[in-house]
Amino acid sequence: MDRAENVVKDLLKSRGLKYTNQRVEIYRVFMENRGKHLSCEDVYEIVSKKDGDIGIATVYRTVQLFDELGVLYSISFNDQITRYELKDETDKHYHHHAICLKCGKVIEVEYDLLDALEEKIENKENFKIIDHNLKFYGYCADCQKKE
Repeated sequence: MDRAENVVKDLLKSRGLKYTNQRVEIYRVFMENRGKHLSCEDVYEIVSKKDGDIGIATVYRTVQLFDELGVLYSISFNDQITRYELKDETDKHYHHHAICLKCGKVIEVEYDLLDALEEKIENKENFKIIDHNLKFYGYCADCQKKE
């Protein structure tokens, strides 16, 4: 049994949910594409090449389940398409994104300078923050050169 199988089996078993090979294959797509922002259609395109019996509805349901279980992050950019990314258990917080308004390029912003702001909000508002999400909109280096 490989890492993907173990993760999915343990996760589903702990929640009393059914373990299936389709769920493992969909999880494996995210493991093999770590750091990429995949739509359900992207996942379907990849997984259907390995297993033609997995339908798009199964992909949608499984991705939604993994999002609800906290295994994936859901991300929406300016194009109204929800994309998903594998959550890294070692990250305290979600990373941020810089999105080019011209070409749609997404740049991952890995540093997080919001800890002091979070602490201030928690103390002042008596609100326990568990995560945050920040998006920057502008123009990437390539689009700036074209201007």
